[in-house]
Amino acid sequence: MQRRLFLGSMLGAAASGTPLARAIAAAAATPISGDLPATRLGGGETVLSRAAVREFRASLRGPLLLPGEDGYDRARQVWNGMIDRRPALIARCSGPADVVSSVEFARSNDLLVAVRSGGHSTSGQSVCDGGLMIDLSAMRGVRVDPRAKRAWVAGGSLLGDLDRESQFFGLATTAGTVSHTGAAGLTLGGGFGRLGRRLGLACDNLASIDVATADGKVLRASSNENRDLFWGMRGGGGNFGIATAFEYRLHDIGTTVLGGPIIYPFSKVREVLDFYVEFAQTIPDELNVDCAIVAPPGGKPAVILEVCYAGDPAVGEKLIQPIRSFSKPLVDQVKLMPYLKLQSGGDEANGPGRNYYIKSGFVHDVDPALFDTMVNGFTPDPGRATVMLLQQLGGAIRQVRPDATAFPHRNAQFDLLVLGGWDDRTQNDYHRTWIRSFWSEMEPYTRGYYFNTQIGDSQAQVRANFGDNYSRLVKLKDRYDPGNLFRLNANVLPSSSASSASSG
Repeated sequence: MQRRLFLGSMLGAAASGTPLARAIAAAAATPISGDLPATRLGGGETVLSRAAVREFRASLRGPLLLPGEDGYDRARQVWNGMIDRRPALIARCSGPADVVSSVEFARSNDLLVAVRSGGHSTSGQSVCDGGLMIDLSAMRGVRVDPRAKRAWVAGGSLLGDLDRESQFFGLATTAGTVSHTGAAGLTLGGGFGRLGRRLGLACDNLASIDVATADGKVLRASSNENRDLFWGMRGGGGNFGIATAFEYRLHDIGTTVLGGPIIYPFSKVREVLDFYVEFAQTIPDELNVDCAIVAPPGGKPAVILEVCYAGDPAVGEKLIQPIRSFSKPLVDQVKLMPYLKLQSGGDEANGPGRNYYIKSGFVHDVDPALFDTMVNGFTPDPGRATVMLLQQLGGAIRQVRPDATAFPHRNAQFDLLVLGGWDDRTQNDYHRTWIRSFWSEMEPYTRGYYFNTQIGDSQAQVRANFGDNYSRLVKLKDRYDPGNLFRLNANVLPSSSASSASSG
């Protein structure tokens, strides 16, 4: 059987004339002038010798960037502009071998480690102060087998890479809502998306995953190999190792969907919310409808119902007719469109470099008092884009048992988010304070939260959020990362660390 394979922007062998080759050569030629101060894994300072750093640099195919070198400041930037951290070293990995070399260097030198894939981390945990940033962002590439309906995705790839190559064959899998998000971070945390109600979470569509573990091995995890690790990587985040490659199951959806926004004036917000919650209980899994209350900086607020129906357009038109008829909208932009266009429609509004802050929680049962709180507390600001989102869940997500993967929140109806985005960094405290205050009023109506959109989780919150799955996750941590090398995440403490914390 002949397979047609398509590559995205796969990092291949660097020819001497390419920008990558020049960057590698320049980094390799940069002299290391002295010993390098760094941050230990458990906190405190250490010093890396010039010889050790030189040897580490020589072991990598990709460049090793130090403070002050060309490319360092750009490499340390992540999606959330509020994050401004300075690693002692940035290893820009060209492949799994570089990842393993980086892990071994960090472990042998007791260094704090941050792992960057797509760099879309809301909390900024993909970069650290003083430690080693293991950067997979150059490891981008997608290979699709249309007959087997499989996609093999390199660890630094973006969701847009996966969507583009899969859609060439009319295939897709659940892949978020913003195409410049990293596939790794989305999937390891569970992975919502416009197709989730039909196909399940991104992690539910994993067939296998390659993981670089703390002991310097690369393991394949699947339903047949390292099954315990496969369970933990699906929703357990980066606790057990660095995901260097993914194999996803793909599905026939065609290249066109019925999708787009229907926009209503803010004066109808309560009417829209009441309709939406009732309507959402009646629709089939093939239809996803999210509800957002939005206010651009200095603009008027509005209410949006965003539609995505992947199926027979005639059936879809009948299904969404109640949305069009219950109240007159300002704008109706729902139409047949390329799935890729819908998937990238929010990219600009969620662009990198802006300062972001998010709070979120799962809504299991809708209390009418929640809507009163949402409407009364929603406060536009001329310096801030303000968004409140009810992301519809259920469908295929709910059909998976809470203990079938590490992701336990299978029975929620909605993911409720409050998001602010602004450009003026001097206003960070002001906007964060408002979001926290507003969220404190809504949080009592939620239970559990999505790790991918949370900032500043405490150990108690992490334990509670994993629920009954937590004890099994601790056993996995004890097996694959007993020293807690991978701790900048929704961290599951190994037994030894948990015991020390309790005794202290």
